[in-house]
Amino acid sequence: MTKEQKNEVIVALKEKFSQYSNFYVTDTESLTVAQVGNLRKACFDKQVEMKVAKNTLIKKALEQLDAEKYAGVYDSLHKVTALMFSENPKEPALIISSFRKANNNGEKPELKAAFINGDVYSGDNQLKALTQIKTKNELIGEVIGLLQSPAKRVLAALLHHHEKGGVVTPPTAEAVVEAAPAPVAEVVAEAPVAEAAAPAAEDAAPTAE
Repeated sequence: MTKEQKNEVIVALKEKFSQYSNFYVTDTESLTVAQVGNLRKACFDKQVEMKVAKNTLIKKALEQLDAEKYAGVYDSLHKVTALMFSENPKEPALIISSFRKANNNGEKPELKAAFINGDVYSGDNQLKALTQIKTKNELIGEVIGLLQSPAKRVLAALLHHHEKGGVVTPPTAEAVVEAAPAPVAEVVAEAPVAEAAAPAAEDAAPTAE
């Protein structure tokens, strides 16, 4: 490879590292040509870009972008390296796990490191944890779910506490209104409140003379 060709590869890699905030560094050395082809197809189907490059060129590209930011990745740049770029932080981990099961490869391809939104996960033992990372959309969905029925969560917590033998203090109307979503809170706040005052003296039953 000429110096010009190396520079072209470095420029292309820098574009990818700048484009994606998530990338995986994997070792595909023990895979056959056919298996690498299948792995590429699996990545393509999941919108994950896979690129094989020399470790020295990968390191130069990272150093030229931000040497300190990517310092935790350098130790993983050895043997044959295939990079996986993805918008979804856990998709490459899922692809690797599924590929291993389908091909009975055990530990191959091997995860050497993963760079996820500025954090570095080193070693193949991080693969399982990476498959369980929450994506941005998943986190948003969980937050929306928590906000949809806060009043139900309050009552459920009280019921659970009661079943465990605890003393339950019913929530006040104000607490329920505050916990409820805006539309529910407005309805509850505007609803008429039953008067709990004792009957007036003149309405009391006459006493015997």
